[in-house]
Amino acid sequence: MELEFEIDKITESIEDAETGERFDTLVLPADKADLRGVTKKDGWYFNWKLELAETDSQVYKLVIEDEPDIIQGLVSLKRNDRDELVLMSLIESAPHNVGRCKMYKGVCGNLVAYACKKSKEYGFSGYVSFTAKTILIEHYIKMLKAKHYGGQRMGIEPADADLLINNYFPQT
Repeated sequence: MELEFEIDKITESIEDAETGERFDTLVLPADKADLRGVTKKDGWYFNWKLELAETDSQVYKLVIEDEPDIIQGLVSLKRNDRDELVLMSLIESAPHNVGRCKMYKGVCGNLVAYACKKSKEYGFSGYVSFTAKTILIEHYIKMLKAKHYGGQRMGIEPADADLLINNYFPQT
């Protein structure tokens, strides 16, 4: 699936779009209970319940530490031992974090950094791969320092993964 996500700003966590106030976040495994309000009728683009049912995928939710019941964004990751990388198969900001009236900036940047962190934890040096919509390839090159491998295939390599990880997860 082609991913279409906006990297609005590389932040240290997520920040209030109006005031710039920064909020500490957690990235946690998502389960069925978490996805009760994550539906198309609630403004979400993808069917995350189907993604959660995929046996080779793990869905993670981004939450603010002080508001652990409000999902700010979701990402689905697949561990690829053969190619020694993490495949980012889906990523989405919560509807309240999309568009000109978004509540928080930095959501997708945080989730991409987490994908890089998981890659390192798996021993894959931070390699992350994804398929981008053609019109967003330059955006991901600019904002994430992602590499374009041809077609719509993109990736984040170790040096750039380290930059993202150190920005969003400096304590690890």
